[in-house]
Amino acid sequence: MTAPAAGAWRVCESNPVRDLPLQDLAGFTHRWVDADGVRLHAVEGGQPTGPTIVLLAGFPQTWWAWRKVMPTLAGRFHVIAIDLPGQGHSERPERSYDTHTVAAHVHAAVKALGVSTYWLAAHDIGAWVAFSLALKFESQLRGVALLDAGIPGITLPEAIPTDPERAWKTWHFAFHLVPDLPETLLAGRERDYVGWFLKVKALLPDTFEDAELDHYAAAVAVEGGLRACLAYYRDAAESARKNHEALKRQHLTVPMLGISSSHGSIPDMAASLSPWADDTTGVVVPGAGHFIPDEQPEAVAAALANFILDGD
Repeated sequence: MTAPAAGAWRVCESNPVRDLPLQDLAGFTHRWVDADGVRLHAVEGGQPTGPTIVLLAGFPQTWWAWRKVMPTLAGRFHVIAIDLPGQGHSERPERSYDTHTVAAHVHAAVKALGVSTYWLAAHDIGAWVAFSLALKFESQLRGVALLDAGIPGITLPEAIPTDPERAWKTWHFAFHLVPDLPETLLAGRERDYVGWFLKVKALLPDTFEDAELDHYAAAVAVEGGLRACLAYYRDAAESARKNHEALKRQHLTVPMLGISSSHGSIPDMAASLSPWADDTTGVVVPGAGHFIPDEQPEAVAAALANFILDGD
């Protein structure tokens, strides 16, 4: 598959979020595709004939979360980073944000880019979507890597801890579920809210520069972004229900890599996935908090490259 010339799609009429400045990454091209009725933004580069790896980010980030990992992977692989519905420069639909619905849109976007089989790596809410995508489209996946995520119905605890030493990692799940109140309190304060997550959940508070905080806050604030971000949490119970319904019919056989970090939210991603998957391995990245691709990009790129090369 031959990628279009760099920048050829930047001013495409299909860009649904024009008020959010685009972030460019050398060697990569912005694209927008119709993914079963939802326009999704993809950033594509690397080796067109190499194995394809699709990258998904979580809250409160965009595809830009992978910017430090993508150039390294591009030396060997065909790399596609996709903004989820409601995220970054993807459309913010009014319809359901349960992860099985979203997974179908993501898979449709990959197909629209001319890819039939691929590897999938995803962080946080992106990992929620990736797990459901594996349940729906397992035969078209080569392997799935999930980074530090409590997945609804799978690795997400049923109860929110009240111990202050742990509650700060998960308190927002309940807050985001409350109707209307988060929107009322956060409108106009997106920079403070996003900044708290990125500074506190990273191992080192200076991991993110001010320009990055500005970008992620703007993505949440613009054109229904906050509503869409909250919708993933508000539809989490439906995501969990659909995950369990699917797991009654099947057990995942696609290779799964759980990537944890020394100071993340889920101490052992591989162990939390193993009851649901037959082929699970794990990696623990030292010197990182929740935002592993930003904090230790070389280690993440190496883990993903080894996962793909071992599988091939």
